[in-house]
Amino acid sequence: MGEFSIFHWLIVLAIVLIFFGGRRIPEVMKGLGEGIRSFKEGISGTSTTPQPQPPPPPQAQPPAEKPSEEKK
Repeated sequence: MGEFSIFHWLIVLAIVLIFFGGRRIPEVMKGLGEGIRSFKEGISGTSTTPQPQPPPPPQAQPPAEKPSEEKK
């Protein structure tokens, strides 16, 4: 009685397909894989993803000149 047969797994697969649909399942599995990978990296303390470079500081611009008014 506590064993799963192939028919049990087919029923579970059919229910998952009904709830999530064929397009949503790869997205869910990708998110699950990324979460597991992130968890493993957090546990080991290493990271395989490159750290983003901070943007360069903005350059100082000279003050804008006021337009000169022409005298009539």
